[in-house]
Amino acid sequence: MTRTLASLFGPLQPMALAEDLAAPLLALPIPEGAAGAAFPGSEAGPAEILGPSGIALPAALGASSAAGPSVPNRFTVSRGLAVVPVRGILTPNMVQYERWFGWATYHGLAETLTHLAASEDAAAIVLEIDSPGGLVCGIEAAAEAIAAAAAVKPVHALVSPLAASAAYWLASQATEIVMTPGAVAGSIGVALTAAAHVQPGANGAQIFEMSSRHARAKRPDASTEAGRAELQRSLDEAEAAFHAAVSAGRAIPAAELAARLSVTDDPQDGGATFRGTEAIRRGLADRTETRAAFYARLTARTAPKPRSPSRAFAARAAAAAALARS
Repeated sequence: MTRTLASLFGPLQPMALAEDLAAPLLALPIPEGAAGAAFPGSEAGPAEILGPSGIALPAALGASSAAGPSVPNRFTVSRGLAVVPVRGILTPNMVQYERWFGWATYHGLAETLTHLAASEDAAAIVLEIDSPGGLVCGIEAAAEAIAAAAAVKPVHALVSPLAASAAYWLASQATEIVMTPGAVAGSIGVALTAAAHVQPGANGAQIFEMSSRHARAKRPDASTEAGRAELQRSLDEAEAAFHAAVSAGRAIPAAELAARLSVTDDPQDGGATFRGTEAIRRGLADRTETRAAFYARLTARTAPKPRSPSRAFAARAAAAAALARS
């Protein structure tokens, strides 16, 4: 039986993930020969490489790139513009996902944004986002690195075509959010899947899960009221951090955010995704723009300007011309 990527995500992991949009990615088979999470000794790259980190970049970009020693390129820099692809299901440090598919990790993003924030080669940074989200664990370090970079130079988030859940958490820390035509953003919230044993398994054995006396919260029992309360506490804590990041990054008053995200008059009815015009109306994005127009606008700002000849050079040229006419 073929194992899929979904089998690598266990229960009780808080996820900031739009599961319906992530379904095609979760259904991908684990690459042949990639047994074990460590994936040791592999030199394999993404399944399909369209450009650095597996994403097609404009022809004007791609002059230089950088990455860790065993992963695909994490960014490109050309004409003063750094492009950082943020794609796939996001995890803290699953380097094998970078190797197999060119997907981003929180550790990789934090390292990349810290480097680019200090780089004189990058006048501005683009996060090119195509992701349904991912795990909550580890995301705050990446989000903080994006916010720190945006404090020293422009960071542009291009939603092309998806920035859902954890991916939007990251996008919200950019200087601006631009959505390509038909793009989708939002799904602001956190969820998890929990299970409890209610009858013997196929082999007739009943499985019991236990924890030490003072560690009941280690394995909350979703079949009990106390267990559900603990799981809810964990989810609400993660959601509060998510909302705080979006509120700060998008300059939306925290008291207004839940109502802006709701699809009804009830602030609890949040978690939806929105297309360009509606996302802009709710304050979740700044503009819609084609990908070509977006890069043309930014490269016009960051490309080095032609240097004018110095006055001394101009004087020597004029003297040489006069001498040639005499």
